[in-house]
Amino acid sequence: MTAARRVVTAATTVSEAVDETSRQPYEYVRRELVEPDWRRFPGWRDITDAQWRDAQWQRVHCVKNIKQLRAVVGDLLAESFYHDLVVDQGEHATMSMLLPPQMLNTMAPGADLGQDAFTKAFLADPVRRYMMPVASDRDPQWPNHPYSSRDSLHEAEMWVVEGLTHRYPTKVLAELLSTCPQYCGHCTRMDLVGNSTPQVDKHRLALKPVDRQDQMIDYLKRTPGVRDVVVSGGDVANVPWHQLEAFLMRLLDIDTVRDIRLATKALAGLPQHWLQPKVVEGLERVARTAGRRGVNLAIHTHVNHVQSVTPLVAEATRTALEIGVRDVRNQGVLMRGVNATPDDLLDLCFALQGEANILPYYFYMCDMIPGAEHWRVAVWEAQQLQHAIMGYLPGYATPRIICDVPYVGKRWVHQLAEYDTERGISYWTKNYRTGIERADPDALGRKYPYYDPIATLPEAGQKWWADYESAAGEGTDPLGDAE
Repeated sequence: MTAARRVVTAATTVSEAVDETSRQPYEYVRRELVEPDWRRFPGWRDITDAQWRDAQWQRVHCVKNIKQLRAVVGDLLAESFYHDLVVDQGEHATMSMLLPPQMLNTMAPGADLGQDAFTKAFLADPVRRYMMPVASDRDPQWPNHPYSSRDSLHEAEMWVVEGLTHRYPTKVLAELLSTCPQYCGHCTRMDLVGNSTPQVDKHRLALKPVDRQDQMIDYLKRTPGVRDVVVSGGDVANVPWHQLEAFLMRLLDIDTVRDIRLATKALAGLPQHWLQPKVVEGLERVARTAGRRGVNLAIHTHVNHVQSVTPLVAEATRTALEIGVRDVRNQGVLMRGVNATPDDLLDLCFALQGEANILPYYFYMCDMIPGAEHWRVAVWEAQQLQHAIMGYLPGYATPRIICDVPYVGKRWVHQLAEYDTERGISYWTKNYRTGIERADPDALGRKYPYYDPIATLPEAGQKWWADYESAAGEGTDPLGDAE
């Protein structure tokens, strides 16, 4: 009996080992989308389905400060969390708080509603981590990279008229306004978008919207080499619909414009906006006009975690596609603690592609703005993630992980020219001049640096940057030998 038992045990162990070695690194399981129950929050206990679907109700009941957060969540969150948030808002945050109920409702959706368990789940929640950062999230030693900057991509330097960035030869970015329905902690346009914070006195657009749009249209008429216009902000969902529709129709009247992309995180953060009858009817008019004129009209949204993909998001997407929008694509941001693992990225992409009809398009490495070091990943980490997600999704739905290199633009993470992994400095080249480099004969031969977060470097690299900071404080340039 003893020998027989040993044989069974051995056989079972071998079988388990075979199962383990044959297991795929990622196992796909289809999961239906779920709208979390907002009634779990004390402040929304009596909110009806009709109210929840109402865009105006969502806007009016956005959470803009800690007092309003308490009114919704109440004692589900411990005082320690509120204190953590107060400190961050006062000492670190580059974006003011603005959370539509839809976005807040996707945080800790399945958590136990006891205070200790909920607080722990809420603090660890990936959506909360970038939409409502707290002081304990931040990197205590390197909250900012020495080369971080407010306008890290230098977009304003490339304005040809106010709000119109001509960075690429055939493409422009039209910033129609400087507000959004929600403010993300990692916003790359933190120098312009949203309300000022104790850390950041925001820049302001000076022109009236109609004058800004007139100047944009005039420039595009005079610049036939531009064929692709990204209409953004802020977020186009905050432009009054009649104004946005009029601007889009004017774009469609320019024969050389062949692609128009509407940039809106509100498709995920406030899908109710895109389901309003006046918006649906207006978008259909624009889409049908674009179709007749052979212009590709797309919506580009910004979803960073699978929890944000809900039935309402899928409904808003399906509606846009049904009325003639050609594509809905996702441009997420790669962030540590949010989505910087293969499982997180693939879970999100399968929900987007398979359940919501949103094409996974890009994941940008988080830009080098102040206060972002705890989110950012190193180039080598991004390369590993790109490798890990290959082969699972259809090729056309496999997102590219992108490094947006200052003065260069979007580059796949494997396109670097050189890489000093000890100091975390990668070097990149470019094949076109931006608008501010027309007279620069060296623009296409120069190598442009990008910097990994210092906490990801080996000990020698971290020491080098510590010495750099010390030397920089004395007015010297210790990076001269590294570039």
